[in-house]
Amino acid sequence: MKLRYLTLPLVAALAMGLSACSKEEPASAAVTAIAPAQAYDAVAAQAKGFTVGALMSAHTVYVLFDPQCPHCGHLWNAALPLLGQVKFVWVPVAIMGPKSLPQGAALMQAADPVATMSAHEQSVLSGQGGMSASSSVPSDVAAAIQTNSNLLDRLGADSVPFIVARHTRSGQTITRSGALSTNALREFLGFAQP
Repeated sequence: MKLRYLTLPLVAALAMGLSACSKEEPASAAVTAIAPAQAYDAVAAQAKGFTVGALMSAHTVYVLFDPQCPHCGHLWNAALPLLGQVKFVWVPVAIMGPKSLPQGAALMQAADPVATMSAHEQSVLSGQGGMSASSSVPSDVAAAIQTNSNLLDRLGADSVPFIVARHTRSGQTITRSGALSTNALREFLGFAQP
């Protein structure tokens, strides 16, 4: 009887864990935390990434992602149908392994971020490891990705993708780890369903 009561929370926890990728290393204890209500302003001021979607949109959604995370690839695909109404800033972090930094740098510097990210995520999701990227990363780009990774820690996130946005109806800062379907993402952000 007790086993039945433990099974449901365990299944729910596993399901939540399957929609996000965790860091290789735990966050440093010396990290200065950012309060949840301040998350949007902090990310807007400090994060560096590439912008896609409706560039003139009043709705900016920040997605902190690791290029090696398949769940980030699922979220990328789910966000594509929303590019006509939302401005997304994809913010690379390097938390999952040695390929994360060079791939994040290549994505940040891509001439066509949508095509490059789509091809990269297709490669990741098919198990091929993503794009080939030079290990020689410009120091300013490496520093930006390190700042993004530190920002992820300060936000208290322990997995990616990590979404930071303002709810379109309430204006409240909202955050969430993990991938979502297009409809779930639309609902999370506060957009009406089509």
